Amino acid sequence: MGNSGSAVKVCTDHQGGINWLSLSPDGQRLLTGSEDGTARLWSTADSQCHGHFQGHESYITFCHLENEAAFTCSADHTIRKWDVMTGQCLAIYRGHTSIVNRILVAKDYLFSGSYDRTARCWSVDKEKQIQEFRGHRNCVLTLAHYSSRDVLEEEEEEEEEEEKVSRDLLVTGSTDCTVKVWWVSSGRCYQTLLGHTGAVLCLILDAPNRELFSGSTDYTIRTWNIVTGEQLKVFKEHQGSVICLELVNRHLYSGSADRTVKCWLVDTGERIQTYKAHKHSVSTLKYHAGILFTGSGDACARAFNSKSGVLQKIFRGHKFIINCIQIHNELLYTASHDGTLRIWDIRGICKRNKRRLKKERSVQGRSSQKGSLSRLFNNKVGCMVQQENGE
Repeated sequence: MGNSGSAVKVCTDHQGGINWLSLSPDGQRLLTGSEDGTARLWSTADSQCHGHFQGHESYITFCHLENEAAFTCSADHTIRKWDVMTGQCLAIYRGHTSIVNRILVAKDYLFSGSYDRTARCWSVDKEKQIQEFRGHRNCVLTLAHYSSRDVLEEEEEEEEEEEKVSRDLLVTGSTDCTVKVWWVSSGRCYQTLLGHTGAVLCLILDAPNRELFSGSTDYTIRTWNIVTGEQLKVFKEHQGSVICLELVNRHLYSGSADRTVKCWLVDTGERIQTYKAHKHSVSTLKYHAGILFTGSGDACARAFNSKSGVLQKIFRGHKFIINCIQIHNELLYTASHDGTLRIWDIRGICKRNKRRLKKERSVQGRSSQKGSLSRLFNNKVGCMVQQENGE
């Protein structure tokens, strides 16, 4: 296939652009939400459409797929829950007064963020609004969820006695330049994270390390302590809005309107790699098996060696921006504003990358063995650190 691959399948069932693509936890199904106001369910086994969810009165902005239920949110101000097997609409969640931008399903909760400046929490099963989070001065674009059990020590939990009923917290990012952390049980704002000077477009949560990462139209990524609200670091090298984030093994990947992705060491804040070659904004990214996959406004998906930054493959065929990508069983799924879902075989580059990683580990292993022997004869041991820079 060389440096440019052709799709193994092109799914053209939608009559409008695809805004989001969700993969079920068991990997058996994909869900697409479209500008045509419908969602479609696809099997990863045969790449066929096995469900068509109709009922929204305007375009679908975002979707989320569980193993047995699908969720969609829309510009019609509602959220819908669907039965995966029958395609039946099981619930309609009403209450927002403007476009619903994002949804998040966690435990028995369904969270939503809207242009009406609020986030809301719903009971998944009872079709009932449990809580409203009001305080942002502009629309809520992105959401994250965690439990205080994941981050607080026992003595710290005792200080939050009033929130003992529920230890769940919701994080919201807004175009008002702030990130807010809310107690789900009371709707009370626990922290307001101040520092961004532009809209907050994306959030990544690392609860075990008590860290939150936010990307913004102010060209920066900021790291926060989600217990204290303290701003820990500011990553400043992008020359455009930060659109998407991915966190893998303490490496943070950021996609930007400046046509690049950058890789940062979370612990030091150092930028260690820049992935170039995009001819437009980087709209989505995903890390898989040592490979960084990106989707761009130039209608191409790309695969980079995550360590060296070398471009390994370009996936051409879409006509408009790629809004979302998913990976399952060494197949790459790309969903675009051109209305198509394209499926690409990535076995070749995955296999090559595995061979390369195996070879590198073998070389490192031999080097380590030699180093151990030399330390027997020399107490003045130096530590050699090799870093690759793609610029």
